[in-house]
This record gives sequence, C-alpha cells and structure tokens, in this order.
Amino acid sequence: MQSITFPDSTRVPAIGQGTWHMGEQPGERKREVAALRQGLELGLTLIDTAEMYAEGGAEEVVGDAIAGRREQVFLVSKVYPWNASRKGAALACERSLKRLGTDHLDLYLLHWRGEHPLEETVEAFERLREQGKIARWGVSNLDLDDLHELPVGCAANQVLYNPEARGIEFDLLPFQQQQGIPLMAYCPVGQGGRLLRNEAIREVARRHQASSAQVALAWALRQQGVIVIPKAVDPLHLKQNAEAHKLQLSADDLALIDHGFPPPRRKRPLEMV
Repeated sequence: MQSITFPDSTRVPAIGQGTWHMGEQPGERKREVAALRQGLELGLTLIDTAEMYAEGGAEEVVGDAIAGRREQVFLVSKVYPWNASRKGAALACERSLKRLGTDHLDLYLLHWRGEHPLEETVEAFERLREQGKIARWGVSNLDLDDLHELPVGCAANQVLYNPEARGIEFDLLPFQQQQGIPLMAYCPVGQGGRLLRNEAIREVARRHQASSAQVALAWALRQQGVIVIPKAVDPLHLKQNAEAHKLQLSADDLALIDHGFPPPRRKRPLEMV
C-alpha cells in the first residue's frame, strides 16, 4: 500500500476510509461496522470521522468497528467550528473519545473556520496534545491565506479534491507539498455520481480494466502528499478502493482527464461540500 508521511515521520496509508453519512440509519449499522472492519483487513487503516457526521452517530459506528483493534487504526476526527474554543474543544474532544471508545485521537481537525480565532483553537489543540488526548492536530477546509495564519505544528489540511474540484492545484496543494503538510482529499470520487459517469473517466477506466472510482482515486494519488478518504460500504467497492494505488495513469490518460476537467490557470475560491 502506498503511504504518506506526516511531519513527525508517522507513516499512514495513502488510501483511508471516510464515514460521512454513516450512522444516519440504525438499520445500516451492522453493515457499516462490517465494512470498516473489512477495510482494516485490506490495509485501509486510516479512518476519518467527525462529530458532525450524524451528530456523533458515525463516531459510534467507528467505535464499534475498532473495538479490540484500536492499535491497528490511525484515527481522525473533527470538531465543529463553534465548539473550537479553549473550553469547547476540550469538551467536544471528550465526547468524541467516549463515542469512539478510545482514550486518544491520532489526528484532530478543525472542521472549518468559524467565529473562534485560529490562535485560540490551536491553543486548545496543543493543550489536548500535551494531555495525550490527541497525538497531532490539523485543519479542514482552510485555504492558503488561512494556513499562513497558523503556527508551526499543523499536521494536515483536509479539503475537497477530485477532477471536478481541482482549484487547489494552483496554490494550496503546491504550498502544502513544499511544507510537507499532507493533504487529505475528501469526496475523491465526487458527489452524486456525475464524475464517475464522465466519459473521459470511463474511457481511462476501460483502458485499464478498472472502475471509474479507481481512476478518480489514482488521479488524486498521482500528487505527492495526498491521502484519499473515500467512503464505501459495498465489499466490492472496498476491495477496489484498496487496489486503486496499483493503477498507474499514463500521460495520455492524464491528458484526456485534463481535457474534460482543465487544470486551474488562476486562483479559485476554495470549494467545499
């Protein structure tokens, strides 16, 4: 499995597991837990969640999935921006830890920028790190100007990145690559299925006898320092995700995708979903 190195030399798989929309339907819980466990067996040992997802429901699903195997997992969660004050972040982290059934997070992210100053949020994160509640901290949905406000110590930035949303290639991604800050790509296979039905993506998939989702993941993984966190519950999709790192896109493949989804030539507003 391809891996990515954090600033503190910790290595994680470049393909992880997302959990957005998990925990929303009680009848799906057993299936979601089984999917996360299958992902772990396939080497997808980075699991990303958030207190926002199903208002803690996704964290509870993850907690069930990692029970008895916490040491295998690089666990990521995120705090709501309105909880990201000195006191609020500590309380939110405790609630997340309880739902996850663990005593620490490997990475704790600010979900997006809100009313609390970044300096205050980082101070809260550093206190949690000193207490052993989190191993490292980072951010999500922050653009380049925001990153410039952060002190040294940011371990990652999680943003929307796929062929449909590639504006970060103009400045944010190059900056993070230069600084050695991993970029976690959420929705790497798009939203609503439109990307996977695109003819350029489908043609590249046909060339390699791969799925469209594998092409989208391989496209993101071509970039240095990128971690993809697709969500999957179907066993076949999980297996395909785990094997996407083996897919090597050619210059012709990339040119075809560029034709359908032109790379940015100027600064674009940071896209979010």
